[in-house]
Amino acid sequence: MEMKDKLQKVCEAFRIEGKFVGYEQIKAGNVNWTYKVTYRRAGGQAKQYIVQRVNTYAFRKPEQLMHNADLVTEHIRAKKQGQTALHYHHTQERKTFIYDEENCFWRLCNFIPSITYSETLDEKILRQTGTAFGEFQMLLSDFPATELYETIPNFHNTPKRLETLFSDAAKDPCGRASEVREELAYIASVREEAERLTRMQEQGRLPIRVTHNDTKINNVLFDENTHEALAIVDLDTVMPGLVGHDFGDGIRFATNFVAEDCPDWQRAGCDLEKFRQFTEGFLSQVSGMLTIEERRSLALSVFAITVELASRFLDDYLVGDPYFNIHYPDHNLVRTRCQLAMARDVHRKLPQMQAIVDACR
Repeated sequence: MEMKDKLQKVCEAFRIEGKFVGYEQIKAGNVNWTYKVTYRRAGGQAKQYIVQRVNTYAFRKPEQLMHNADLVTEHIRAKKQGQTALHYHHTQERKTFIYDEENCFWRLCNFIPSITYSETLDEKILRQTGTAFGEFQMLLSDFPATELYETIPNFHNTPKRLETLFSDAAKDPCGRASEVREELAYIASVREEAERLTRMQEQGRLPIRVTHNDTKINNVLFDENTHEALAIVDLDTVMPGLVGHDFGDGIRFATNFVAEDCPDWQRAGCDLEKFRQFTEGFLSQVSGMLTIEERRSLALSVFAITVELASRFLDDYLVGDPYFNIHYPDHNLVRTRCQLAMARDVHRKLPQMQAIVDACR
């Protein structure tokens, strides 16, 4: 069946009205298959939608994923009446997904005219990014996280991530451990500090909240003219977690001097002015809802999440690169070294970073 026919059948299942005009594939993203579909309504106006085929190899429980995404988006939409919000359409049976005849998993949401950024030096965009993810937390502060599935168990369980790393390093299935002794030694030396966020949660000192878990700037849609944040997208990893997971990963990605896989990894580090802009935006939304312990953990969360990601890249390298897509043989090793350079710089700057957090209201 041609793609046009497949997309039409999906749209019919989601009760889209009007005449199918055409579609274009959106290349951004490397997990799901995404299409912008255009229909013409009876009155002549064009209406566009986003149709996605979900990668069920990457997401083994897509129905749980859509359970989470539906509950979260409907909760946000109810609070943002009259404002731009993401919305997944439902079938006649009130489902947010369908399986086609080839057992492919499809969903459909509203199209939001906007622009996105992969990186930026614009202080307003950085602040708006922090504001958007802070608003996401605030809008969901009264949503019971227990109603969501943990779609990726132990996703941000740093102790388990590090345990896996050192176990795989000892087994050394690809004979690469000797190349990364320095990296392993550094992670071992900061292991207790990197694991502190998870230990605090286990001790009941940090509350479980609804978290996005992929707080990159390119998951924020911006108004093309005003550059105001409109909506948060890519909710495939929404599940229970810690507020520091979202804050820390957002900072890790947005404030690094270089890309997370820069071959010149020695230049990696945290730009404190970018940190200030993101943090001020984030805390402008959530300051009133955070506990004292959560606020005190924010700077540490950047360090913890950066070490955790470095350990995931390094573990993938040690076992033959099965998880992360690589573009050359040492790609995961370069990613590891870049993240560890970032972690070292963040560690040096923790007092300054926490001072910025403390100064925000």
